Amino acid sequence: MPKRILTGTVTSNQNAQTVTVSVERRFTHPVLKKTVRKSKKYRAHDENNQFNVGDIVRIQECAPKSKTKRWEVVTA
Repeated sequence: MPKRILTGTVTSNQNAQTVTVSVERRFTHPVLKKTVRKSKKYRAHDENNQFNVGDIVRIQECAPKSKTKRWEVVTA
């Protein structure tokens, strides 16, 4: 099964080798037929601490790295 890849914005890089990425998705509400924006935060592994707040990055699923990290940064 292929690994999921998501694109989002780095919102925090306070922890060592970890970034928090906010991923936004848009969809049409089934009843109201209005476009709705929802966002979700993912904790991703950043090996070299190279990404800063505001960077747009792509994250990919991986084996669990810690209690909360199940994603890793692929590219900027």
